[in-house]
Amino acid sequence: MKLETDRSFSPELQSLVVEAQARLTASRAVERMWACDHRLWKQDPTDIANRLGWLTIVEYMKDRAEDLLTFAALAKKRGIRDVVLLGMGGSSLGPEVLRATFGPSNEFPRLWVLDSTVPGWIQQVTQAIDPARSLFILASKSGGTIEVMSLFAHFWELVHKTQGHQGGEHFIAITDPGTGLEKLAAEHRFWRIFTNPPDIGGRYSVLSYFGLVPAALMGIDVARLITRATAMAQACRTQTPLERNPGADLGATMASLAQAGRNKITLISSPQIAAFGLWAEQLLAESTGKEGTGLIPVANEPIVSPTAYGTDRLFVYLRLKGDQNRQLDRQIAGLARHGHPVLTLALQDRYDLAGEFFRWEIATAVAGHLLGIHPFDQPNVQESKDNTARVLDTIQATGRLPKQTTATAAQAAAQLKRQCRPGAYVAILAYTTPSFRMEQAIRSLRRALVSHHHVTTTAGYGPRYLHSTGQLHKGGPKSGVFLQLVDRMIPDLGIPGKPFSFRTLAQAQAAGDIQALKAHDQQGIVLPLGKNPIATIQTLTKFLAPRTAVRRPTMRRTKSGRARKK
Repeated sequence: MKLETDRSFSPELQSLVVEAQARLTASRAVERMWACDHRLWKQDPTDIANRLGWLTIVEYMKDRAEDLLTFAALAKKRGIRDVVLLGMGGSSLGPEVLRATFGPSNEFPRLWVLDSTVPGWIQQVTQAIDPARSLFILASKSGGTIEVMSLFAHFWELVHKTQGHQGGEHFIAITDPGTGLEKLAAEHRFWRIFTNPPDIGGRYSVLSYFGLVPAALMGIDVARLITRATAMAQACRTQTPLERNPGADLGATMASLAQAGRNKITLISSPQIAAFGLWAEQLLAESTGKEGTGLIPVANEPIVSPTAYGTDRLFVYLRLKGDQNRQLDRQIAGLARHGHPVLTLALQDRYDLAGEFFRWEIATAVAGHLLGIHPFDQPNVQESKDNTARVLDTIQATGRLPKQTTATAAQAAAQLKRQCRPGAYVAILAYTTPSFRMEQAIRSLRRALVSHHHVTTTAGYGPRYLHSTGQLHKGGPKSGVFLQLVDRMIPDLGIPGKPFSFRTLAQAQAAGDIQALKAHDQQGIVLPLGKNPIATIQTLTKFLAPRTAVRRPTMRRTKSGRARKK
């Protein structure tokens, strides 16, 4: 594995990185991290000492690669055409990156990653598959996530309504030992239960069963992934000089620049690996967004003129060799010429993503040490879950959602303009069904905000983001502006065995998150998308773009003395 890194930094910024590396050397950070010394982060070992299994997971999985290949071959032999992963956050974002990067193989099943309660999204997957020839993965570390259990109820009923089904043989589980999901899987006679090592947090689990089981099923060479991750892990043991330790170097770079005000870690990736940002977004946001500080990850933001960006950015370019990089290379060069710090990480092929997963995990842990925070817990995530439960109770008692203030497109634009100050970021939180047109509309909205209002933008689908950037929104820097886009979610979809539907659940999650934001003195703008969601977002975008001045026609006199427009 070639570890090529190119840095375009001013001397002042580079000196900050060198100082951070010196601090890491003085604290013996790399040595202590590999020795699993919890005091590197906090004196209290809670949720640290039992969360460091990711450091050695590649060695554990190396011995299980052959079993995964055998299992994938059996699934193919059974005629499985589609694999549907039901999971949230760390259980789903790694597989989503692998799905988007490697795509379907002609010989292996398609992978669908379903991490939503929005009924339109669930219905899309439901209609695209043949339940009798599908395999469903329930992936949950805790084993009791409301989204996963609701989705399971839906697909369990769907399977049992399908002629020729094989009951529990259509389901497998990935979970920690002793969870409710492990018990449910045994009771329902799932085909297979993959019990993951319990000392790995969800967002650090991509190189465990949570990431490698879906990878194997879709035909990815998991042994090759493990080999690349192993090479990176070995490089990340380097203690001196630290610039030769890829993970520690990245962590020192991000943390030192963040402490100097450049806390917007803007990821730019070659087209084939563009989905990597979704995974890195959760890793950085949920690990560091706490105690009023944190790295603010920015994924898939449109690249605009270098003059539109403030001095709060660090650009990280993941460049895949052989990809269509010509335009990106020009844009990156333009950013560097204008003095923006750019760090370029070179990937030789798509399998190098496994190494990047490990590099970024090390970097996040190192950055947590330098920032003085605990990178393995998520203290504010539970708030939105608790609020969702209370909102559902209210709906069941009164028959309606709690009253909340909503805005029109014009009102939302006015509020955004007032709150778009230097150093702010606008988080677009979309409770809707993804589509190409929706992606384009949100992209145009982000472009308008960056180009004309000079703020950073992030975007995530609800409720996925609750398990990703949600921690940062509540526990991180008080610089967020939160725009919730909520569509009508019609037609609805019932949840078997529950007194509420998927629409009600998604609406409760959206409302619960706004309540959690307000509890942290963060203001959320709720924009109902109405009958035409795309048009509503486009209208908002137009309100945010500066109006083009209309040239008034001048008048000149003709020889006859009459006035004529010029």
